[in-house]
Amino acid sequence: MSKLLHIESSPRKERSHSISAAKEFIEGYKAANPNDEVETWDLWAEPLPEFDGKVLDAKYRILHGQDHTDDEAEAWNRIVSVFERFNSADKYLISLPMWNFGIPYKLKHLIDVITQPGLAFSFSPESGYTGLVTGKPVAVAYARGGAYGSDETKGMDFQKTYIEILLGFIGFTDVKSIVVEPTLAAPEQIESASAAARDEARRISAAF
Repeated sequence: MSKLLHIESSPRKERSHSISAAKEFIEGYKAANPNDEVETWDLWAEPLPEFDGKVLDAKYRILHGQDHTDDEAEAWNRIVSVFERFNSADKYLISLPMWNFGIPYKLKHLIDVITQPGLAFSFSPESGYTGLVTGKPVAVAYARGGAYGSDETKGMDFQKTYIEILLGFIGFTDVKSIVVEPTLAAPEQIESASAAARDEARRISAAF
């Protein structure tokens, strides 16, 4: 039995286009994998630890091969706990809207907590950075008000571009995308975009 972790980053819930696409994905996934576990991690429902002074000190002690103080170890253990929840999954689904051309701050908070040396990546002077979250597929459901596929607009996309860079950095190589765009348009255009995304979500989930 495998575990699919859905990381949900929109606060709009039933009005969210990214969550709607994710729900379609989950329905298709459950139909194809009835014995698998599916967990939803609502980033708006649970607080994450602050990435502040003692945690930063603990991070740099790791990078410099030094031992933690007791206070640093306690702070770092909170980070490790969040990462272990993330890393416990075999497969991932991330749903996110575009906010100000980027990603919601709740999702960025999670990324900043889990993307740590010895957890999500390693570093050596000889080989550089190596992602440690490997051998796992991830599907990402993006929603954005405009359309960002043209040469004129793609340079403004700091949502999908950033997520793909980050996922690659920590080790993901099997990345599937579901895009709902535009969500700020005429009703028939929005429905067409949503329907296409739901179809794509079903298609990807069947073989995920």
